[in-house]
Amino acid sequence: MLELGTIIDGKYKILNEIGHGGMSTVYLAINEKANKPWAVKEIRKSCRKDFQMIRQSLLMEVELLKKLKHPNLPSIIDVIDEKENIMIVMDYIEGNTLEKVLSEQGAQKQETVIEWAIQLCDVLDYLHTRNPAVIYRDMKPSNVMLKSDGSVILIDFGIAREYKERNVADTTCLGTQGYAAPEQFGNMGQTDARTDIYCLGATMYHLVTGHNPSEPPYEMYPITYWNQELSTGLEQIILKCTCKNPNDRYQSARELKYALQHYRDMDITTVRQNRKRLALFLGTAIASLLCFIASIGFGVASRNLQKDTYAEFMEMAARTTVEKDALELYIQAIDTDSTRSEAYESFCERVLEDGVFDNGEENYLLGINISTKKYLQNFFEKNPTAYADFCYDIGNAYWFYYEHEESRQTHAVVWFEEAVKVYEGMEERKEELRRSLLYMDMGGFYKKIIAAQIEGVDAGMYGDYWTKLVAWKQMNDMQPDRELITLRMYRELVTRSMEYARYLCEDGIRQEEIQEVYASIEADLLRIEQQATQNVRQEIAAIRGLLEGADELISSGYTDV
Repeated sequence: MLELGTIIDGKYKILNEIGHGGMSTVYLAINEKANKPWAVKEIRKSCRKDFQMIRQSLLMEVELLKKLKHPNLPSIIDVIDEKENIMIVMDYIEGNTLEKVLSEQGAQKQETVIEWAIQLCDVLDYLHTRNPAVIYRDMKPSNVMLKSDGSVILIDFGIAREYKERNVADTTCLGTQGYAAPEQFGNMGQTDARTDIYCLGATMYHLVTGHNPSEPPYEMYPITYWNQELSTGLEQIILKCTCKNPNDRYQSARELKYALQHYRDMDITTVRQNRKRLALFLGTAIASLLCFIASIGFGVASRNLQKDTYAEFMEMAARTTVEKDALELYIQAIDTDSTRSEAYESFCERVLEDGVFDNGEENYLLGINISTKKYLQNFFEKNPTAYADFCYDIGNAYWFYYEHEESRQTHAVVWFEEAVKVYEGMEERKEELRRSLLYMDMGGFYKKIIAAQIEGVDAGMYGDYWTKLVAWKQMNDMQPDRELITLRMYRELVTRSMEYARYLCEDGIRQEEIQEVYASIEADLLRIEQQATQNVRQEIAAIRGLLEGADELISSGYTDV
């Protein structure tokens, strides 16, 4: 063990031990020059016969965390490999593990547990959408830190892995019994995103009931078995998370997050109330239909009633000034008839009108996308072109308007891929097809570039990326998109050219070519500014702020090379 007061690598002074486990000891250290605390994770070589395996696990953890950047994940600062031990210096996270919270306070309030679980869904979604996907595989209360502000941090990546398709022999008894999914114990399929869904479900079970699934009776009963006041909606969610067959679980962290945000809708009392309302509505509707049947027949009356209801929802949505109410009404219209395009189109317009695609709006989209009534599947089957247009619009929403900068292209590409499936071969959607394919190409660059930089194989990628950016602008010059999209395209073009200036030079892109593009953008800004709204003026001001320093930064990058 390290002695208190020891200075590591000439800068990290050990203050005290803050954690001790089977694989490592964790200390609080301080960089006295910077006056900043760090956590130091130590493994002594002489103490373990299986050191090589542990060393490999630690180094894998380091390599994984180096690639990741998320507010609910720690950052690796330094790795020190000495004669007697290996030490990893990382962010010091002040707080307690959820395991300690459980031991001191017992079962937690379900609203609190749901809030933590939603945060963990966000970080799992981030991990699962990396390329390749990162599967965590060891979610449990002791691996989740609770900070004083209520946020949680996922720690200890010792058994996480990058997902490899068809690698059925990837798992041999890795994970913590009770929390681990069946497939983590070998010969039951490989681990994937649904494995983490199981582990999170088991963790929620422990947090909300206070009963550890890795202790007797070694079984997860419905949570109301322990406490009848708990939500039956949350109970259904946990039961679905912990199904033995991965196909019966939630298929993604985003799907689970949506369910958690709407857990009250699944409560037995809520379902019963909705059934009563539905029965009352059906009774009224049937009475009305009988009147119609007498004169024009049941089939025509039914269709007319559906059309009238759809039109009523659309009219109410158009009149309301509250976005939340409007989006709910559009979804009710879709529920009435999921094959018509008007509600989908209006939904997109309402989402994009303020220039931001936020979490709340995304939740409504998830309600359409993962509905058990298969809204989008029906829409695609009956109206494929309109379906592709909707996917194209949502792709744009993610690419240009999504509030989470680090994952917007990843989410956007999925929707563009859907649009392309329909657009291919359609002359009337040739322009949308070209743009979708270009977005998919650029999205591929964003997915691959970090890994390529780490592996040192990124040479040539930047020049090809710049060519696509220029083609993107030229395409937009010929057929301009809406002003806000055009401006955000310009912002992306200027930002990326500044960020990659040195690499663009190394890949043979002339400095004059970049400056010509800047000049063209400035000319367009003058034209757009003449009849600009407030949102557009703010965007123009942001781009001009970038352009003011761009030439100097580009020149510096090219001079260095």
